[in-house]
Amino acid sequence: MNVEEEVQRLRQEIMRLGKVQEDGSYKVTFGTLFNDDECANIFEALVGTLRAAKRRKVLTYEGELLLQGVHDNVEITLSPASAAS
Repeated sequence: MNVEEEVQRLRQEIMRLGKVQEDGSYKVTFGTLFNDDECANIFEALVGTLRAAKRRKVLTYEGELLLQGVHDNVEITLSPASAAS
């Protein structure tokens, strides 16, 4: 999978695991994504895919680097425009 395909797949997984918000965005915690078996099988480098998606403004989260355990409660927000496409 190339980076664009991984970002697209990440969008799908956030929509599957996250909760839809009133504005059409989706929110999920890093811990939920990281500990999901399906995500573990799809993404060899979840943190790298998250960073690539953040650079493309597909999603937002606080900080630069997310680490398991330390950042499990950090909310990742998939933008409404990204969720709709």
